[in-house]
Amino acid sequence: MNKQNIAIIGLGRIGSAFLGAMMQKQQSINLVCVSERSDTPAKSQAISAGIKIATLDEIVSMNDAVDIIFDLTGIPDVRRELREKLQGTNNRHTIVASESVARLIWSLISDAELPEIAGRKTGY
Repeated sequence: MNKQNIAIIGLGRIGSAFLGAMMQKQQSINLVCVSERSDTPAKSQAISAGIKIATLDEIVSMNDAVDIIFDLTGIPDVRRELREKLQGTNNRHTIVASESVARLIWSLISDAELPEIAGRKTGY
């Protein structure tokens, strides 16, 4: 089985829960890195687990070493910036997965609920 190389951007409430689940699935995925600007408990957890902390630019520069980037920031400008940077490097390999995709995956791997954030839009 080929492992999917993933990165997670945003380690707030949703990203934190998703990170924990992905850390338990490392036999089937390769968690390449995470990105978080703030000092969150999940960022500390990632550091303790030896997961690389990267900037958006560093993630983009990894090119096809990252198959899927989960953007869990909930910030449309971050998603736009990420897509523009990937396009600027002519990266046609890496997929940007929104929170909606993360929620779908979550529903397949867990019976627990991901946090809901009032007013947050989860679309593409």
